[in-house]
Amino acid sequence: MKKYLVTGGAGFIGSNIVKKLLEKGEFVRVADNLSTGKKENIEEFFDNPNFEFIEGDLTDLDIARKSVKGIDFVLHEAAVPSVARSIEDPIKSNDSNITSTLNLLVAAKDEGVKKFVYASSSSIYGDNPELPKREDFPIKPISPYALTKYAGERYCQIFWQIYKFPTISLRYFNVFGPRQDPKSQYAAVMPNFIFAFLKNERPIIYGTGEQSRDFTFVENVVQANILAANSGEGNGEVLNIACGDQTSLNQLVDLLKEITGKDIKADYQKERQGDVLHSKADISKAENIINYHPIVNFKDGLAKTFEWYKQNEKL
Repeated sequence: MKKYLVTGGAGFIGSNIVKKLLEKGEFVRVADNLSTGKKENIEEFFDNPNFEFIEGDLTDLDIARKSVKGIDFVLHEAAVPSVARSIEDPIKSNDSNITSTLNLLVAAKDEGVKKFVYASSSSIYGDNPELPKREDFPIKPISPYALTKYAGERYCQIFWQIYKFPTISLRYFNVFGPRQDPKSQYAAVMPNFIFAFLKNERPIIYGTGEQSRDFTFVENVVQANILAANSGEGNGEVLNIACGDQTSLNQLVDLLKEITGKDIKADYQKERQGDVLHSKADISKAENIINYHPIVNFKDGLAKTFEWYKQNEKL
């Protein structure tokens, strides 16, 4: 049995990773301060003898050391995960996304962890119009959140270069799926739109709606984390994790109309500061290094996600 630490495991992506690892019979410890994660995301796991929960903040080095004790693999998902929130409170984003990552790297290296997988973000590419995004593109973060994610990547690379501590960074592109919070004022576009359709309300689009994203169903990201942790390759590398496709927000609304049978039109408002217009990933590096291939396409993932919200969210 392998032993995993999933930081931010009570959050959206983290809880999906926890579920998959427990299904595979692995031991999973979650460390989460519950600032954005929710205990209800992991309540179903508490009776599992292979599950352990530490409520604590990784900006405290002692909590980081306690969290990695006896662990084989660290999957570091914990972060304040919002561009808008980072613009509002850059100091909080810096502490949560940089200080906690450094503490965890130090603790994991000292503990002799076998592999450290870091959750990064496509936001670090900024507003470079060239597509698809490749890992060797110039880094142009245009928000505090994007900058904190890039700092975490560089720390991971430096820990491999200096200490030979095995790390790998995964740049996620617009992840969506079950357990993503639709009620936060900082909620991502996907749960916002789905929730609007469930409530027969008009989804808000900031700008023209022609901005596009490489929407990535969460099962693909879960798979990528497990592959990255167990691969002997890719130390010090950064990999795009996406589907290698793009969908505009207007197309997203049309697909939701098709799935729901509801003719609901978008509410167009002024574009927001810090938003990137277009995003699409080149995923060939991840395919070559960790044998990553998307297992769920966008449309199927959207249908699965809509069904989950329909069954699980109180309107």
